[in-house]
Amino acid sequence: MKFLKIFFIFFSLIFLNGCLQTTALLGPGITVATTGNVLQAGFQYGANTVIENETGKNTLEHFQSALDSQKKNKKFKEKFTNLVEKKIELARKKFKPN
Repeated sequence: MKFLKIFFIFFSLIFLNGCLQTTALLGPGITVATTGNVLQAGFQYGANTVIENETGKNTLEHFQSALDSQKKNKKFKEKFTNLVEKKIELARKKFKPN
């Protein structure tokens, strides 16, 4: 039985990765198959539906855009910090008494 579950998950990941958006019940279906918890699968499907209705993106796209915005903010902060440090060094060199 364990081999069948592993085969099902492997088959799903390899052959169904291109049609991720059209198979909305694939995630909850795998959850039911692996854990046997129908309630958890229902909550997962509900959460995915709410995220898609609120943002207009599926869960993966929403997560990816959130990570991209965090990376942009981090890069901006690093560049700004480097700029301020360079300006402080230049000011100290100019005002340093000889």
